[in-house]
Amino acid sequence: MPTNPASPASRIRPLTLLSLGHACVDIYQGAVAALVPFFVSERAYTYAAASGVVLAASLLSSVVQPLFGALTDKWAMPWLLPVSTLVGGAGVALAGVGGSYALTLALAAVSGIGVAAYHPEAARVARRAAGGSHTAMSWFSLGGNLGFAAAPLLVSGVVATGGLRASPLLLVPALAGAALCVAALRGVRAPAAATAAGTGRAVGRDDWASFGKLSGAIVCRSVVFVGLSAFIALYVRQRTGGGEVSGTVALFVLYLGGAVGTVAGGMFAARWGRVPVVQWSYALTALAVAGVVFVPGPLLYVCVALTSAGLYVPFSLHVTLGQDYLPRRVGTAGGVTLGLTVSIGGLASPLIGALADATTLQTALAPLIALPALGRLLLRGLQEPDMPEAVTGQTSGSTPPSLADGVVYKKS
Repeated sequence: MPTNPASPASRIRPLTLLSLGHACVDIYQGAVAALVPFFVSERAYTYAAASGVVLAASLLSSVVQPLFGALTDKWAMPWLLPVSTLVGGAGVALAGVGGSYALTLALAAVSGIGVAAYHPEAARVARRAAGGSHTAMSWFSLGGNLGFAAAPLLVSGVVATGGLRASPLLLVPALAGAALCVAALRGVRAPAAATAAGTGRAVGRDDWASFGKLSGAIVCRSVVFVGLSAFIALYVRQRTGGGEVSGTVALFVLYLGGAVGTVAGGMFAARWGRVPVVQWSYALTALAVAGVVFVPGPLLYVCVALTSAGLYVPFSLHVTLGQDYLPRRVGTAGGVTLGLTVSIGGLASPLIGALADATTLQTALAPLIALPALGRLLLRGLQEPDMPEAVTGQTSGSTPPSLADGVVYKKS
């Protein structure tokens, strides 16, 4: 009896490598925000100018990520994983040495494009490797959260010691991530010969209405997360009277709490379902953000942690829900849920920065309280989708698709 290549044992190593590679890539999403305080202190950028760097990394990413998703719906492009990792790292690594503001914006945009190219293909490969398990998919998302969490520590350790001109050292995670991606793809391709009959073709109907509601909620979440990422370090320094360390710790807590929330989200969904967990997380996040804005002193860190967990409990669930609402366009779903709707939050950061310049950071962050509540309203009435047979690998009368399906075959 042939060995099932989609067995849990055969999934562990590729998923582990993909998760670690995801961590290396998402360092560069977190690194852009982590560089903001240093741009303010070393280059005397205003809040609006500094947030413009975050916008540059987000703007092109938000536009091109669905494009990459649509392309991966037609052609498997596993080579995008290592190449995009290197591009994302190179943009951030060189941003600190570019003398002009325009060059800094351009390099941040290059990094954003690299991150955009990575996620749709990586999400599709990871979903195959996860075999339909929400918990397994949450571990893949956890890798990205850990990358976010490591970003402020890495940036602070490098730039606080050597200044912005030491930023080329930030390329090291990209080199490691590219190597991990290559190793993961080899592990994913290995079982292909045993199940060459697999097609990786999704079965089901696309539910665009539900996907649209989900996407609107993710936009609300994105604005909150990007806004806090860009300004929480400066805000905590003001509110607590601490130095750079206090701001770095706050940003680290914001990202690390997401790691806990992501794993919890997968576990909660396995017990109560994805849609109820996502709905409750948005409702509770609104209260946590209010705490960030108004609670003084050391308790502010607790509110930051609760906000982070609330924002990230639904993170991996967004991806799998999107893929299951659009079972025939998995790459597009990944490009939107991991790309357009997430990156579009960066569009709001200059507005927050401009309002902070005109008033105070606290006033500028206060509108973020309403967004999770709006997201919860958009999710009202959302139904749990069926999981496509191509994900679960249980198509009647056929051999279960291998982990390589959708990676080595062209899809129609």
